[in-house]
Order: sequence, then structure tokens, then C-alpha cells
Amino acid sequence: MSTTAKKTATRKRDTDDAVKLLTADHKEVHTLFQQYKMLCKAKAPAEERQPVAAEICVLLTVHAGIEEELFYPAARAAGVDSALLDEAEVEHGTAKELIAQLQGMDAEDELFDAKVTVLGEYIDHHVKEEEGEMFPACRKAKTMDLAALGKQVQARRAELMADAMAEQA
Repeated sequence: MSTTAKKTATRKRDTDDAVKLLTADHKEVHTLFQQYKMLCKAKAPAEERQPVAAEICVLLTVHAGIEEELFYPAARAAGVDSALLDEAEVEHGTAKELIAQLQGMDAEDELFDAKVTVLGEYIDHHVKEEEGEMFPACRKAKTMDLAALGKQVQARRAELMADAMAEQA
């Protein structure tokens, strides 16, 4: 597991607000996609690209799990537009399929870089919708306690990251 993923597993975020925590995840994974893109442009060897792709996959898997287990159900219960939530869940399904494909490949394999690129584009689209539509709706929802949910998000992230690090050990 990379240094960034270890920091993610143990980091205490500055806030307990679930939306801010999830947005920070978005920024972190975006940075990793940019790093991967730079490695590809530099024609970096597979052994340099593989760990970045693996870290992207772990972080996205943990993030999606948190959203599906905690955030989306809370948003539904608070009356956030179910169409937004349904679309987000379908997008997660497609992202998970690409992640599973990447986890079964080596960075030297044909289409590996293309799949990482497409996953990044797909996640950018998903993030834009979450941050532009869903998260503002969640902030407006009077019955959604984002601070309490943030504490749950932090605890669950620590569990999922510990599991991911144990699997890779």
C-alpha cells in the first residue's frame, strides 16, 4: 500500500462534515489520476504506473463503499432526489466493473492505461454531479445530520482502509 493510502487510512480530517470528507476524497483521487496521466506521458515503466493505479482502485472502492453504505441511504432518508441517488449508484456499478478489470491486470497489459484513463474520466463526471447537485441538496436537507454522518464516514473509512491494507500485506 502506498504512502498516500496509508495516510488516508489514518488521517484525521479537519472536519466531521460528511460532504467535506467525501469532497476531500474526490480531490485526493483526482490528484492520483493526474499523477498516473503524467507517468503515462513520460512513458514510465509498468512498475511505476501499477502502484498508482492500485492506489486509485483501493481509494475508489473504499469511497464508493462509504457512499453506498452510509451517505446515500442517509440522503434518501432525508428526501434527496432519488433520481440523483439512483444515477450515482449505477455509476458506482460501472466504476466497480472497471476497477475489477484493472485489479485483474498488469500495467503492461494491453488497454490497461486506456482503462485507467476511462475510469478517471468517468469518475470526473460522477464527481461533478455529486458536488454540483447531490451535495448541495444534502446540505439543504433539514433532516440530514452531516456532522454525525461525518463521524460515521471517518470510522468506516478507517475500517475499510485497514481491511484493504491487510489484503495487500
